[in-house]
Amino acid sequence: MPRKKNPPKPAPPLSSSAFEQAWSSRRPPQGMTSEPPPTVSGRWLLMAASLTLLAAAACAWLSLCILYWQGSWQLLYHPTSAITRTPVSAGLPFDPVAFAATEDGVPRLNGWWIPAPAGANYNRYTVLYLHGQTGNLGDTVDDLAALHAVGVNILAFDYRGYGQSLFAHPTEARWRQDAEWALEYLTATRHLPAGAIVVDGSALGANLALEFAAAHPELAGVVLESPLSSPADAIFNDPRSRLVPAHLLVSDRFNADQAAATLRVPSLWLIASPGAKEGPDPTAHPAGYDRIAAPKLLVWLAHDSEPNQQFLNAWSRWLDDLPAR
Repeated sequence: MPRKKNPPKPAPPLSSSAFEQAWSSRRPPQGMTSEPPPTVSGRWLLMAASLTLLAAAACAWLSLCILYWQGSWQLLYHPTSAITRTPVSAGLPFDPVAFAATEDGVPRLNGWWIPAPAGANYNRYTVLYLHGQTGNLGDTVDDLAALHAVGVNILAFDYRGYGQSLFAHPTEARWRQDAEWALEYLTATRHLPAGAIVVDGSALGANLALEFAAAHPELAGVVLESPLSSPADAIFNDPRSRLVPAHLLVSDRFNADQAAATLRVPSLWLIASPGAKEGPDPTAHPAGYDRIAAPKLLVWLAHDSEPNQQFLNAWSRWLDDLPAR
């Protein structure tokens, strides 16, 4: 028969002295204490808060720079889209034109072709008219009528962002490109010789005309009607420009001195007299005028006489002196 196994005997209960010995072995030795909970120094908290505030301020300033970069063009350029007048209102014949098409065939630029009167003395010349920074072609009808009276053909157009031309924020570079497309339209589409084309600009368009003519010595000449003395001041003198590195964010300058130094075609400067009583200062010249080495003529348009007649006389005198090309 198999031998029966005896059940294990239960362990004797620990005496109170044995329990105390076991518990004492789990406690840290006398003279040693448990580690305190970790703490964060006030100096570290202050540094972290300072860095957070600096990062937030930097993000806010960068956002301000981006907004300024996107909208600063409005400090100098003031385009409108609605054309309220056409040459018909001044009794001028004209043809609407569109050119500089995109890859999809959409014209970038729209304008007017105004032919010279039949038998006009200067109908061999075509004027590429560059309007100013405000409004659109509809605001230039009276100026175009005075120019038409000279007896020249006229191509006037709206830059991108103006009138019915393709929308884009105006910039100096885009204006230059638009003028290039207009010249290409005259020479490649209408087959006009560059030597019979005169560039005429008004206000900021005059500053553009000076730059453009300096880059195209093959043109017949350039006419500058009251160019702006320092166009970039409209941007950089604005109080908001002091909050950002405006000179790094804005590239438009329209540097008249630089363009004038390289101008090689004859120029006519038409400047409005400061006042009938004061009269023009014969020693005061527009920005860039003194740096021009090519033939030039400066005419002050007085307020106390017929402005259109002065305008006509100045143009006629200047065109008569243009060298044949």
